[in-house]
Amino acid sequence: MTSNTRALMPDMLRLVALFGIVVVNVQFIAFSALQDFTVPAGESVADAVTLWLVNGLALMKSYGLFSCMFGVGLGFLMCSAERRGLAFGRIYRNRMIGLLLLGLAHGCLFFPGDILVTYAFTGAILYGLRNWPVRRLVGLGAGLLLLQVVLSPPLILLAPATPDPLLQLERAVLTSGSFWDAVAFRTVGYMIMLPSLLLIQGFSALGWFCLGLAAVKAGMIDDAEHPLWQRARRQCLLPGLMLSLLGAALWQWGPAEVGLVMTILVAPLSTLGYLGVIAWLARAPGPLMQPLLAAGGSSLSIYLGQSILLSTLFSAYGLGLWGEVDRLTAVAVAVFVTLLLIAALSLWRRHFALGPFEWILRRMTYAGVDTR
Repeated sequence: MTSNTRALMPDMLRLVALFGIVVVNVQFIAFSALQDFTVPAGESVADAVTLWLVNGLALMKSYGLFSCMFGVGLGFLMCSAERRGLAFGRIYRNRMIGLLLLGLAHGCLFFPGDILVTYAFTGAILYGLRNWPVRRLVGLGAGLLLLQVVLSPPLILLAPATPDPLLQLERAVLTSGSFWDAVAFRTVGYMIMLPSLLLIQGFSALGWFCLGLAAVKAGMIDDAEHPLWQRARRQCLLPGLMLSLLGAALWQWGPAEVGLVMTILVAPLSTLGYLGVIAWLARAPGPLMQPLLAAGGSSLSIYLGQSILLSTLFSAYGLGLWGEVDRLTAVAVAVFVTLLLIAALSLWRRHFALGPFEWILRRMTYAGVDTR
């Protein structure tokens, strides 16, 4: 970091992103993950409204916030390694390998929509950009976000419809299969989906990585009142949200293809607006926010914990709630699980410096590195 005082914006950003991510992910954990994106989902008006709000307010924005923090994390890791005189190349390589292994386990065992493997691959590219000046990082980041909004719609719209036998197999496995049946199904699905995920998510992730790293280099991450944050919330938030909600409404109530494309196109604008608001909120926390922000510092444990708990609740080997609740209930369950994890991590962090999965990743990161 650029000062001796811990910047509050990263933890606030992670905390907000975690709630956005979980309300999106639960739509693919509690219900079919193989549904056709151009066919409106939901069986009731409440379902349709819930999906409209999730897609309009969170879809593609939450991952943008989370990805931005990855670039911020690289900036902090570089500063820490330089300050301690450590071999940054080895540390960073180990970290990407650790993310890759955790992501593969996550995608195969619990949730095929994992983002960590994409982060490991695109993060390896980011290493080569670590010494770029701010202006070049911003230019490349913006270009990659533009490339993503151009490439993603055709990749999604031209994807073949899922055959009925596969949809039936998904239902059978998740409503009556064992844990290992679910693992086998998720593993095969994840391996099939991974190339598309890398294409659809990779350009966007790397773009936000670049912008996050640029924010650290420019000192913005320590400056909640930076003019660019003010501009982001004043000029991007309202237009981004209005256009995103309009796109999500068209996606849900038709024409779906136009709405889907519009939702993708305006996602970066909404995300920039969110960043501006989060910077404004990143002030000295009171007694209520302090433990929440501490939990935000354990975002990896919360992100993986969300998938572990929700997949258990909704699969047959757990409570068997898959397809048995409405969309609003699923969102409420996801938010409750996240609050439960935050409370547990707040207690954990009273006794330990790191969350459990942060500890594992740290052990991987510094394996073979002399830190004395």
